Amino acid sequence: MNENKKGTLYLVPTPIGNLEDMTYRAVRVLGEVDAIAAEDTRHTGILLKHFDISKPLISYHEHNKTEKGTAIIDMLLEGKDIACVSDAGMPAISDPGADLVAKAIDADLEVVPLPGPNAALTALIASNLDTKQFTFVGFLPKRGKHRNEVLQLMAKQTGTLLFYEAPHRLEEVLFDMYKVFGNRPITIARELTKKFQTFMRSDLASICKDVTQITYKGEFVLVVGGVETGTNTEVVTDEPVSYEEEVTKLIAGGMAKKEAIREVAKRFGVSRRDVYNLVERQ
Repeated sequence: MNENKKGTLYLVPTPIGNLEDMTYRAVRVLGEVDAIAAEDTRHTGILLKHFDISKPLISYHEHNKTEKGTAIIDMLLEGKDIACVSDAGMPAISDPGADLVAKAIDADLEVVPLPGPNAALTALIASNLDTKQFTFVGFLPKRGKHRNEVLQLMAKQTGTLLFYEAPHRLEEVLFDMYKVFGNRPITIARELTKKFQTFMRSDLASICKDVTQITYKGEFVLVVGGVETGTNTEVVTDEPVSYEEEVTKLIAGGMAKKEAIREVAKRFGVSRRDVYNLVERQ
């Protein structure tokens, strides 16, 4: 694919849901390289089969990126062309491909990026929020303390904020955002480009007042207004909080009682035993 003795690292975006978003150029490059570095070889194997591409796959992910990254660089130095793909979307965005790019540049290798699907920008342009200035944050830390530290840093940012989040952490993250940011406009984009794609355009106060309106399945992009759009607030609602009612809502949504008590205690920063005692008195 090139006349140099060294190989080229191609960064090839893949569909985030709809296979029709695969570009002609991406299909051609994947068919011409010597090997493909994939975050999940089984997932990428399905994609390659769909487009009738047969190439060696190299497992390259967060847990083996140091060892496999060195091996891939050696292959490139030997003159082999390698494509790097993510499970879905743009490689090197919230993805170990970023490490491979750094290694390739340090080794004076050519890196060729291809344009293509990206979940954050796809959500942004349909969010009805500012597209002139925005900050991509990606996935927040899993632990509440570290997550709040990042949110505090983002709280003063002007322009739209873009986050990725998993369904099992979404509710907790939304409440943390509301506590740190105050009330701001938010668009929750779910399952982008897929059959059940949805956009929920609202604000953090309304969402946190009734979290049962969200379908907690699939992949999420959170598009949140910047500091200039916010309204400061101290509590989730203007009315006194009823822990019993909050637990009842979660149970009605399918959550086990013990888990619901734990979630409410975490959400409002109170003792789990206090919530348990109030609920048991009902």
